[in-house]
Amino acid sequence: MIIGLTGGIGSGKSAAAALFKELGIDIIDADDLARDSLNFNSKGYKLFVEELGEKYLKENKDINREILRKDTFNNSDTKLKLENIIHPIVQSGIQAFISNYNSDYCVIVVPLIFETNSSKFYDRILVIDCDVETQISRTSNRDNQTKSEIENIISKQATRKERLSIADEVIVNNGSLDSLKLSVLEMHNKYMEIVKNG
Repeated sequence: MIIGLTGGIGSGKSAAAALFKELGIDIIDADDLARDSLNFNSKGYKLFVEELGEKYLKENKDINREILRKDTFNNSDTKLKLENIIHPIVQSGIQAFISNYNSDYCVIVVPLIFETNSSKFYDRILVIDCDVETQISRTSNRDNQTKSEIENIISKQATRKERLSIADEVIVNNGSLDSLKLSVLEMHNKYMEIVKNG
């Protein structure tokens, strides 16, 4: 059984995924695959330099992700070129993971399930949900971004209502890590029941 785990920025997707992992569940994070797809001298890196040139490279030839993030945010052409490089690499990474996972079910962390209209690829969708104020405070603590930068990111993602519209299950994560831990354990037990009863 394949669980698509999604949620907005700062909702606690990674924390929830780490807790599933502690319970022995195989996890893969599409963001990690996307980040790794541009590692120096990888296939994605070479395509990136071909498509977008060397203006994004630092002196050590690594990609300056800070400048790239700002540009893709403000320039839809750059964003599209980048997505055309990264998405196929991420997809093949996820396919390889699905073919080889060993736990009773697996969790794929994908921030943009609603936005990419890809909910049909998963057996169940789990949304990690929290209020906007919590998203902003968590993200600013983590990423050192301003409130307006974070609000800008939130405005470009699916709304909470849209995300919840595709959910089979929802964990509301406005509280502490301990309460998230309890919610994940409940969800894990539910999924194990589903798997057991086929």
